[in-house]
Amino acid sequence: MFTGIVETTGEVTTVRDEEGGRRIVVECDLEGLTHGASIAVDGACLTVEEVRETGFELFCSTETLDRTTLSEIEDGFEVNLERALPADGRLDGHFVQGHVDATAEVVGVEQVDDDWEFEFSVPESVARYVVEKGSIALDGVSLTVAERREDTITVAVIPTTYELTTMHDLDPGDEVNVEVDVIAKYVERLLDGHR
Repeated sequence: MFTGIVETTGEVTTVRDEEGGRRIVVECDLEGLTHGASIAVDGACLTVEEVRETGFELFCSTETLDRTTLSEIEDGFEVNLERALPADGRLDGHFVQGHVDATAEVVGVEQVDDDWEFEFSVPESVARYVVEKGSIALDGVSLTVAERREDTITVAVIPTTYELTTMHDLDPGDEVNVEVDVIAKYVERLLDGHR
């Protein structure tokens, strides 16, 4: 379980395709990582397979690669990182599982005073779970949907989030990982058969 409050960013230093997936090495300044720990990389929950002096190594399965933007990363890419939420930790964002639902395309970026406004396409497969003023995780960043249109959403990004995450690197045409609020999916499931 994560919160969508990105702790830091890391730099991908090695990407190696292997049978059944892809091995990735990330350099970062996170302390206390351990073998087998969960870590969200651009919002995807992955497992630390090896702790290195300056970062960690992990493996992405074909399922992860098929569903996320991690299939497109290369050496030198910057990624958002968040360690799993400890049981006694603060929930400053929202409940984020690290189970990416789909990818979305950036269709617009505009600076509005000190803030930034991003518009993203919303894949039909997840659009029904997205509501105005609801929570959404984009590349692992917990955000509030400012406006919901038929096939796009808009989020407002404050300067701190813009600077401390990979949001500052996004341009129209870029893809991001999307995780909708899990509560909406549970409600839908519970209501199945009662309509």
